[in-house]
Amino acid sequence: MGSYLNPGSVLFRGSLRSKIYVDKSGLIEKINDLICTEQKYVCVSRPRRFGKSMAANMLAAYYDREENTQNLFDKLLISQTESYKEHLNQYDVIRINMQQFLSITNSTDEMLELLQERILRELERKYPDCIKDGQLILSMMDIFSFTGHPFVILIDEWDCLFREYQQNRDAQKKYLDFLRVWLKDQDYVGLAYMTGILPIKKYGSHSALNMFTEYSMTDPGDMAQYFGFTEEEVKTLCREYDMSFEETKAWYDGYGLCTHSRYGDQYYSMYSPKSVVEAMLRHKFGTYWNQTETYEALKVYIQMNMDGLKDSVVKMLAGSSARINTGTFSNDMTTFATKDDVLTLLVHLGYLTYDSQKESVSIPNKEVSKEYVNAISTMDWKEVITSIEASRKLLEALWTMDEKAVAEGIDKAHKEISILQYNDENSLSCTINLAFYFAREYYTIIRELPTGKGYADICFIPRTLHADKPAAVIELKWDKNAHGAISQIKKKEYVDALKDYHGDLLLAGINYSKKTKKHSCVIEKMEMPILA
Repeated sequence: MGSYLNPGSVLFRGSLRSKIYVDKSGLIEKINDLICTEQKYVCVSRPRRFGKSMAANMLAAYYDREENTQNLFDKLLISQTESYKEHLNQYDVIRINMQQFLSITNSTDEMLELLQERILRELERKYPDCIKDGQLILSMMDIFSFTGHPFVILIDEWDCLFREYQQNRDAQKKYLDFLRVWLKDQDYVGLAYMTGILPIKKYGSHSALNMFTEYSMTDPGDMAQYFGFTEEEVKTLCREYDMSFEETKAWYDGYGLCTHSRYGDQYYSMYSPKSVVEAMLRHKFGTYWNQTETYEALKVYIQMNMDGLKDSVVKMLAGSSARINTGTFSNDMTTFATKDDVLTLLVHLGYLTYDSQKESVSIPNKEVSKEYVNAISTMDWKEVITSIEASRKLLEALWTMDEKAVAEGIDKAHKEISILQYNDENSLSCTINLAFYFAREYYTIIRELPTGKGYADICFIPRTLHADKPAAVIELKWDKNAHGAISQIKKKEYVDALKDYHGDLLLAGINYSKKTKKHSCVIEKMEMPILA
């Protein structure tokens, strides 16, 4: 067993011994289908702490032919599949973490030289008669001819060079050229599996690594459920640790990934594993995923403000989504032609989630939203942060049914967030949602809640841990009448959509007058009946 050649199961055993281990061995079945086929080149890109390294450690333990690991996998889901025994411990595995080599060298040349030297040293130790000329590729060819066992090559943090040498185009090309020559069209490659944050870098009209199939945050293929926790997995953990699933969902859900197949589309609502695990073990909700990198990284990108980027970010903070074209993204951290390129990068970094059906992006959850607020608080977006800070008082005014204070608070938010075009109910809705930003602490906020006779504009439904707070139905009017908004709530029976909620309910009608440039507000209180 070596550090890079057939590294064994030590790291994966650590995952299995952890207090929380979620079985992702179904990934192995997917990979087994690809080994020694034209699809044997796999690149998985996901945000930080989404289980990429754990998956690579699992694959190393499963395929490594120097250690019998059946006792580990017999207990996991993969053991129930047809391909389980066929591929178990049948390959020479090379497992490398590119970040390790990058961190102890001073250039791409040094990094690649050291990487080849270390792998060759371990190959020579195991196959001394096959190492004749000190060339990695030729040596692997000879070993394959001698053993008949293809190599499974696992490369973790494959894209770290692009993050470290963001402006060094020559270094990036040299690295990609090495990977292409080492991996492409080589008989000794049974599987080349890479993980990182970024998809493969594009140069011009093609990629140096165009043999890879990519499974990313914008197009996860059939790998969606294996990186991150699924909703069912999170529900199971919440029951085990006696934590509110509803609250967990508000904090950490939001990464929507869709798998397409001939059997139909499968939608997965994915959660950040790091955050869920920390919340369960600490028995406390908080910002955990974000602690692995400061908000400064987010700040760099959102303050670019190219062609309306700021408007899009503000709208997303208010709970809206932004249309996006992901096709122009160059898969690096420096080449930005439009705001879409910036937004696409934020999807890959985990700061946004992508809806492939609507071709739009949004902020996934409460945890990530807090990171935006942290970043904006140190920027020159003072009007936005002022509105967010005032949102606590605005919510309290709603609770106390202070109609004047609510109207004045929304007036103030409207004036401060003047970057948004204010000409219809959609822009009014965006302003109000941002003005009530603090409501997310207690409520599930639903925009355009379907009812029997239409859609309620905004509904605040208190989460179970905050059942002492009143629910609220807010109807918006543009240059009409706030009393008319209340009448519409009653006439169209919007309240019926909350029939399963039992407690205080506030009905709020808000109107904006184009003549006075002011908002008016009417609030009524009603109590939902308690069913016998």
